[in-house]
Amino acid sequence: MQKLYTADYVYLNGEFRERGALLVEGGVIRACGDSEELARQYPGAERIRWDGQAIVPGTVNAHNHSFQSLLRGIAIDKPFLEWRDQALYKYTPHLDEEAIYAGALLAFGEMLRYGVTTVCDFFYVHNGGTAYDEAVIRAARDLGIRLVFARTLYDWDGAPLSYRESIPEAVERTRALAVKYQGDPMVTVHPAPHSPHAASPEMIRAGHRLAVELDTPYHIHVAEEMFEVEEILRDYGKRPIHYLDSLGVLDERMIAIHLVWLDDTEIELVGKRRGSLAYCPSSNMFLADGVTRIPDLVKAGVTVSLGTDGACSNNRISVYEEMRMAAMLQKVARLDGTCITASQAYRMGTANGGKALRLPVGTLEPGHHADFAAIDVFDLSLAPRHELFANMVYAMQPSAVKRVVVAGRTVYEAASGVLTVPEREIGGRVDALFEKLARLVP
Repeated sequence: MQKLYTADYVYLNGEFRERGALLVEGGVIRACGDSEELARQYPGAERIRWDGQAIVPGTVNAHNHSFQSLLRGIAIDKPFLEWRDQALYKYTPHLDEEAIYAGALLAFGEMLRYGVTTVCDFFYVHNGGTAYDEAVIRAARDLGIRLVFARTLYDWDGAPLSYRESIPEAVERTRALAVKYQGDPMVTVHPAPHSPHAASPEMIRAGHRLAVELDTPYHIHVAEEMFEVEEILRDYGKRPIHYLDSLGVLDERMIAIHLVWLDDTEIELVGKRRGSLAYCPSSNMFLADGVTRIPDLVKAGVTVSLGTDGACSNNRISVYEEMRMAAMLQKVARLDGTCITASQAYRMGTANGGKALRLPVGTLEPGHHADFAAIDVFDLSLAPRHELFANMVYAMQPSAVKRVVVAGRTVYEAASGVLTVPEREIGGRVDALFEKLARLVP
């Protein structure tokens, strides 16, 4: 059935258009433009009118760890390695399949409230199989959020046992999951060798080979902390990007996460090889990682998208928040108020995420998935409306997000909350889980 969504404003082709509309059918945008013109062209379409609102693309969270939402508030204000040991490594051995499902419900449900319609979940608590992976996918499907599942390949023996797999195990399990969901418009599986310090050279090459086989991107954490750069220099005699290039894996398939500590030659090489970056500014600040050189990477030709990272290293999971933080952090680090604009930050949180993940999301145009949000133009955080775009990027509060639609299905309304899995149910699951964890974790 055709539906014609109209609102006071629709964000089309890089600008807010008054009295715009979207024609949606089969979960896909079929046409967009002037509301009166589309109403004449499609008289049989169901009319859905959102007065006082603006329709905008759903945001794309290019990097998240859903299970970490369970650990939000634990081991705060600690150095990176202490945070890792006291939060991640201490608690994850006690998380079972239902806990992983509850964490994903919590993460993805919160994202929907904030206008996220596509999320890439970089997941590594496999526990010797794919049941935990399937729990994350089940949560995404139950909630109705679009999921890129970046299945981690991890063989560093210093990590918890539930993270680690042999190379054959990691490849076969990732391949089987990818094949199972091949053709599913709501779920895509990508290989994700964890990082140069947590995946061996052979594991990284295997992840890249699998991405070539599956014709997908692959994801990898790179140069988040200075100690990682020092380890790679010590063990391989090269800086991280040059090391990855020596393995033959630095190419257009690479979605690197963080890239905080790169030198000029590395930045130039990432751009030359057409790699992309999932930038997580709030997480980098929370963990005192450092400041990624975004203007230089953009100048080099790197596609920059935005991620929230896990909620225990942020601790919010709103891509609108990351737009604001990306721009402000770069401005103060460079002492240049012009180095990142609102328009650039917005593209990073929308269209660039779709480009990097190879999905037709992040913009409102014919042929793209019908993933969008409606924001209340009378919300005080958006006043004055004369500057609607600037205020959406730099001032808007979550209270302004009134509706969220994914694949043509309304999954969130401010008056009712998340429509697919009740928020009280999600909160109840999390509370029950922590009663259990309190008895298990010393």
